[in-house]
Amino acid sequence: MLKSRSKINATFSMSSMTDIVFLLLIFFMITSTLVNPNAIKLMLPQSQQQATASPVTSVSITRELNYYVERQPVSFNQIESVLRERLAGEEEPYISLHVDENVPMKEVVKVMNIARNNNYRVILATRAR
Repeated sequence: MLKSRSKINATFSMSSMTDIVFLLLIFFMITSTLVNPNAIKLMLPQSQQQATASPVTSVSITRELNYYVERQPVSFNQIESVLRERLAGEEEPYISLHVDENVPMKEVVKVMNIARNNNYRVILATRAR
């Protein structure tokens, strides 16, 4: 009678699988925070053209004429100084201008004048058609 000396162990170790799941979880948590850089709700005008340059910072104007540099609320008088701080040392400073479609054009022109006076390039953000 022949007996087999080695028995096959039918258990499976899940520790390596849980390591992979946790690494994937951490990866998706980190990348999901980078996906939505502009969380201010605006109804942007529509356009068929899309810009290819990547802006360094963004200025937003809401329907209520509240101004934001990125997510930081600022008064109109503070915009120029905040932009100078953020764009110091940039070779080609691009600003993404996010404006609600109901904002009067004179408010948009005020911000564009600040950009022109400081040699910043402005990209007007729109939503695709």
